[in-house]
Amino acid sequence: LKALSVPCSDSKAIAQVGTISANSDETVGKLIAEAMDKVGKEGVITVEDGTGLQDELDVVEGMQFDRGYLSPYFINKPETGAVELESPFILLADKKISNIREMLPVLEAVAKAGKPLLIIAEDVEGEALATLVVNTMRGIVKVAAVKAPGFGDRRKAMLQDIATLTGGTVISEEIGMELEKATLEDLGQAKRVVINKDTTTIIDGVGDEAAIQGRVTQIRQQIEEATSDYDREKLQERVAKLAGGVAVIKVGAAT
Repeated sequence: LKALSVPCSDSKAIAQVGTISANSDETVGKLIAEAMDKVGKEGVITVEDGTGLQDELDVVEGMQFDRGYLSPYFINKPETGAVELESPFILLADKKISNIREMLPVLEAVAKAGKPLLIIAEDVEGEALATLVVNTMRGIVKVAAVKAPGFGDRRKAMLQDIATLTGGTVISEEIGMELEKATLEDLGQAKRVVINKDTTTIIDGVGDEAAIQGRVTQIRQQIEEATSDYDREKLQERVAKLAGGVAVIKVGAAT
C-alpha cells in the first residue's frame, strides 16, 4: 500500500481524500483540508461533538506527544478507550514518582479545587500509581498519569515546552524544587486533555502567547546551531508541536 500511495500535493487533493473518508461529505472534506492548512503536516486534528447544527473549525494552542496512559484504569470514556479531562491542572515533574506521600499536598489542593489532574513525569510507578488508580476509581479525585516524552536532556526540554504551553512550572530537584512543596500555582492548565493507549493531546493550554513564541524562537535558534541531522530533526519536531497547534473540528447535528 505504501508503494502505491501518492502524497497529497495541495488542499484540493486533501479535501478529496477527506470527502471520501467522510462518506462523500464535501463539507467535512473541506474542513479537514482547511484544518491541515492551518496546523500543517505536523499539527494535530481532533474531532468532537459540536453544540450547534453546523460543522465548525477551531484552531487552538496545543500539542500531542507519543505517550499514553500508564494504567487502563484511568479510562473514563470506555466507548473510545480514552481518558478525557476537562479543564485539568497539569503537574510536570522531572523525576520518577513512586512514593505517594510526596504527592499528597498537591493532590489535596487539586481535590479541593474540584478539577481533574494530569501528571506528566519521568515515570509514575508502584505505590504512587496504585494509589492514584484507587482514588480515581473511588471518585475522590480524577487523575491520569503519563510518562514525559523523550529521554535525558530532550525529555527535560520537552517538559519545559509543555510548561510554557500550559503556564506551569517543571518540578525539578536540579533547580531546588521539591514535589512535596508544589502548589496549585506551579501547575499548568489546559481546556482539555485526551489520552489514549499511545498518545496524549493537550488542547488549548493557558500559557502566555508571548512566552510560547519566545520558546519557539529559542528552539529555531538551536536548529540553526545544530551540527547533526538527528538533532535538527528532533528540534524541528518540537517547533512543529509548539507552533502548529491543534485543529478542533466540531461536528454539528440536530439532536
